[in-house]
Amino acid sequence: MTDPNDQKGFTVWFTGLSGSGKSTIAEMLYHEFQARGLKTEILDGDVVRTNLSKGLGFSKEDRDTNIMRIGFVANLLTRNGVATICCPISPYKETRDANRELIGEFVEVYVHATLEELAQNRDPKGLYKQAMAGEITGFTGVDDPYEVPEHPELVVDTMVQTPRESLQAVLTELVELGYLETDEVMVEGGRLHSGLTDLRVHESGNVVDES
Repeated sequence: MTDPNDQKGFTVWFTGLSGSGKSTIAEMLYHEFQARGLKTEILDGDVVRTNLSKGLGFSKEDRDTNIMRIGFVANLLTRNGVATICCPISPYKETRDANRELIGEFVEVYVHATLEELAQNRDPKGLYKQAMAGEITGFTGVDDPYEVPEHPELVVDTMVQTPRESLQAVLTELVELGYLETDEVMVEGGRLHSGLTDLRVHESGNVVDES
């Protein structure tokens, strides 16, 4: 267990298309950090929009403002020794890079899944299909750009990896970067929902297994 008073803050920034698996891996990582005795917080794009960024739309300017607000809070948390997890889509390289420069202790993880995979297999609300049919506009990855990270610390491919395998890759990377002492997965089975992501929650209070 890590002494929270000695903890060095850092930010793990998950980026990827909607439905790629960012919140799932972020939620799992949150419980891993807790199991290690780390102070930790999650900043999820949708949750932040409801609170910190209420009233913002989806123009590029508003998206950038939302992402920079997430980065501002992540920086405050990181400076105060918190293992901070961010999982907004964050489609634009410029704002991701600006947050990297601001925060410093910044680990970018690109969560990869193709548009075809998302539209065919991970579209419970039918939003991708509506966007591809032109029924809704400004949808990231369809008619609004998503700029793939050029030099992330890590790429996880949720089309070939299970969530646990993606989590393992993140833990291993964090050990290699010196942020964690062990990459052992400490939390198995059902996970109590953090309340900090937009993942569905079971009446038991656990995260709903979507697989």
